[in-house]
Amino acid sequence: MITAIVLVDTDPARIPEIAADVAEIPGVSEVYSVTGEVDLVAVVRVRRHEELADVIADRLSKVEGVRRTQTYIAFRAYSQHDLEEAFDLGLGD
Repeated sequence: MITAIVLVDTDPARIPEIAADVAEIPGVSEVYSVTGEVDLVAVVRVRRHEELADVIADRLSKVEGVRRTQTYIAFRAYSQHDLEEAFDLGLGD
């Protein structure tokens, strides 16, 4: 499983609507409205690197009101909760 953390700058007047649209994209597992330099943080989980372009470049970045994205690809997960959840889903096989 490949995990990417995507920082999303949006039209501030439409943050809730944009967050809901982003959350509906297959491959996006979570979307958070946050404080700080960006408006939203999306967690993308896919099986292959090639799918990142489909989810982020082809879909997420084209949601109306998304102004800019920054993507960080995770190397390792250190949270025991996340690791246990992945094994429960059969992703460790």
